[in-house]
Amino acid sequence: MKSESATNHTAIPVRSSERYVILDVLRGFALLGIAIANFPEFSLYSFLPAEAAEAMPTAGTDRIVHYLQYVFIDGKFYTIFSLLFGIGFSIIIANAARRGANGFRIFYRRMFVLLLIGFLHLMFIWSGDILMLYALLGMLLPLFRNVPNRALLVWASLLMAIPVAVDYAVELSGISPSAPVVELQQFYCDKYGITDENFAYWLRDAEHYSGTFEFLIQGALVRVQEFIDGNRYFKVMGLFLLGFYIGRNRFYADLGNFMPQLKRIARYGFIIGLPLSLIYAWSAMNGRPWGLGTHAALYFVSVFPLGFAYVAGICLCYLHRPQWKGFSVFATPGRMALTNYIGQSVFGMLLFYGIGFGLGAGVGLVYVVLIAAGVWLMQALVSGVWLHYCQFGPLEWIWRMFTYGKVFKLVKERNR
Repeated sequence: MKSESATNHTAIPVRSSERYVILDVLRGFALLGIAIANFPEFSLYSFLPAEAAEAMPTAGTDRIVHYLQYVFIDGKFYTIFSLLFGIGFSIIIANAARRGANGFRIFYRRMFVLLLIGFLHLMFIWSGDILMLYALLGMLLPLFRNVPNRALLVWASLLMAIPVAVDYAVELSGISPSAPVVELQQFYCDKYGITDENFAYWLRDAEHYSGTFEFLIQGALVRVQEFIDGNRYFKVMGLFLLGFYIGRNRFYADLGNFMPQLKRIARYGFIIGLPLSLIYAWSAMNGRPWGLGTHAALYFVSVFPLGFAYVAGICLCYLHRPQWKGFSVFATPGRMALTNYIGQSVFGMLLFYGIGFGLGAGVGLVYVVLIAAGVWLMQALVSGVWLHYCQFGPLEWIWRMFTYGKVFKLVKERNR
């Protein structure tokens, strides 16, 4: 790799002085929601048989927390993360274009490195990875670089709505698109002796990493099944395009000029998304009694509007009181979002798996949520200390060096 000072006309990452705080605030906020969404699975609570969950002393409170998670958390925060990814794409291209560099070459290299990080995360740490999907779908974004704004919004809307039609078709046909993946996953479960009876406790009882890795192999296939059954690739791609539209028009750079639009998004997003999220949560908690297609429609009209309302609401609060110290609390972990996203998985492994403290399958959901919030708060504090001395988070530093093909100084220079 070349040193940072070796070239003057190639692209380089966004400097600290060029960052927009609101984007870091939104990333930090999304990280909190993602932790709350993911830790029930880290803790193995999501895998527990119904009778085991009901036997916990916190069962009554856990049912309420579970319902509230569907209302306020489920789907809303990967929505925000996906929007931010699309915005980031537009920034990378604009940053490279200003310096006369090949922005698309840089972007594809960036996606390939992210794909590798996601693969390592999926196969060796946690089966709930989303980075591989982001990297693979991200490689399609340049195809839309010359699409007009109106057409971009049409494409985004269509892609987010397609899962409703797909689920109605699946429901009517009785054909399961993920059936081959399920069969392969069952093959590995049979190979390693993972059964319905020990599934929820396997990771807790595995005292050596070899046992953890066996579970992660079949877990990677479960993740593929989730993406297929949830039509996640359509949803994420639509959100990428919407984020690209936002980034291309640099709405984040001059929020004040868009206050009326932000108010409308927040108002209608909460008015529509919140009550429909209450119905969506009831449907999810009761096994989708109106059918797969109707549940998908409820997802579309509740999750996306409420997620957009979160974004607009935070932007409005930021415009109202940009100096509020709370924003810096969210922005700090947001500046090293990749490190903290992977870090949450490492914390989950250490806390709940048998190779760590082995707390899995023994903690009620209400405590799981509190632990998730505590992990995020600790990450915010550690991120603040790290960024006081360093320019990038550790994984961001590695990602940048492989993306741009040169060495960047990690530690900040101090004035003497």
